[in-house]
Amino acid sequence: LHTRQHAWPQVTARICVHRRGSLGHLSDVHGSDATSLPGFENLTMGYNKYLRPYFGGEPVQIAMSLDIASISSISETDMDYTATIYLRQRWTDPRLVFHGNKSFTLDARLVELLWVPDTYIVESKRSFLHDVTVGNRLVRLFSNGTILYALRITTTVACNMDLSKYPMDTQTCRLQLESWGYDENDVTFAWLRGNDSVHGIEKLRLSQYTVERYCTLVSKSQQETGSYPRLILQFELRRNVLYFILETYVPSTLLVMLSWVSFWITLDSVPARTCIGVTTVLSMTTLMIGSRSSLSKTNCFIKAIDVYLGICFSFIFGALVEYAVAHYSSSQKCAPKAPQEGPATERTKEREEVNITDIINSSITSYKQKISFTSIEISSNNVNCSDLTMKTHEKIKRVLRNKMHRIISYFTIQNPSNVDHYSKLLFPLFFMLVNVFYWAYYLYF
Repeated sequence: LHTRQHAWPQVTARICVHRRGSLGHLSDVHGSDATSLPGFENLTMGYNKYLRPYFGGEPVQIAMSLDIASISSISETDMDYTATIYLRQRWTDPRLVFHGNKSFTLDARLVELLWVPDTYIVESKRSFLHDVTVGNRLVRLFSNGTILYALRITTTVACNMDLSKYPMDTQTCRLQLESWGYDENDVTFAWLRGNDSVHGIEKLRLSQYTVERYCTLVSKSQQETGSYPRLILQFELRRNVLYFILETYVPSTLLVMLSWVSFWITLDSVPARTCIGVTTVLSMTTLMIGSRSSLSKTNCFIKAIDVYLGICFSFIFGALVEYAVAHYSSSQKCAPKAPQEGPATERTKEREEVNITDIINSSITSYKQKISFTSIEISSNNVNCSDLTMKTHEKIKRVLRNKMHRIISYFTIQNPSNVDHYSKLLFPLFFMLVNVFYWAYYLYF
């Protein structure tokens, strides 16, 4: 303890002498100060914290490094992420140079007496400094005037996301640091060691994402008031799709396969086939609503999962419609033929009557020609030829009616049992084909 008491005055004396020798703007230090215990006010005597280092001269070079402690949440609904970071800034202030090779860690509350950069986080929604048990700030002073200023910050930063391939998407987010008031003529930003300036991000373990890669960039922000330096940390987050496969894709696929069971049930089993069709449709609807409820504020996006659920719903609904068509065709085919025989016999009778009247009409006409020279006149009123002949528009109606019957018969299913037979093959084949195109597009394009 006695040795330390003698060592401190020597350090104070060195600092004060150097300040008097190198910085003439400082006030004189009395001899009593040289023998007193060192204080921060001795070092900052005559120091103006409102003026940056090299004021009126070259810009201050500020080197930064980051430690990503955690990324607590990534929200698709709000399109942001919340991270806790350790921000470290280094710059040199020649007004704080002292002799020796040592560095001193100062009380964080003394930062109010120093000039510090006005760095802020671009696109930050909410940020705060931790203050338990005291403000989580660090100030370290080196003998060459270099200052290390470290902060522990929790911030929520906006991240524009493209959810068109959700949940097989890869999102690119940024953490941008920029000077608020000092332009590039006053302050320049740089990463301390390039990509090695960022630590901890490769060790993060997130619930839905995996950090693919990250890089550091140096940029400028052109504003109306000037050009400001900016540092960018850019990282890619790839979503883990396994959870969504087990939660959504597998149940929806099984519901589609369940709807195919009705193809193996006979057409006469109306309750069984109707129950399967309606149940699968309602279950699929519930699954679609549940998948969209988690992203209620991003419904404007047509996501990959929405496309797949829409495909599954279409196949399930198609299986229900298939049974309706097959059952209707079967009921029409098996309808009693007795009512159909009545009109057929009537039409044959009408044809016979028309044929008889035609024969009588032709006989009368020939007879008229033979006895036309006689005084016997056969009045045409006796046989109404206009009633026996068909008018032109009636003939057109009959031709159109025949063509409509042919068209309807072309689309009429002759054997309703073949509908289920073809559906057993076509529905699974088309579903597999659509899946191949779906997964190839969203995974590789």
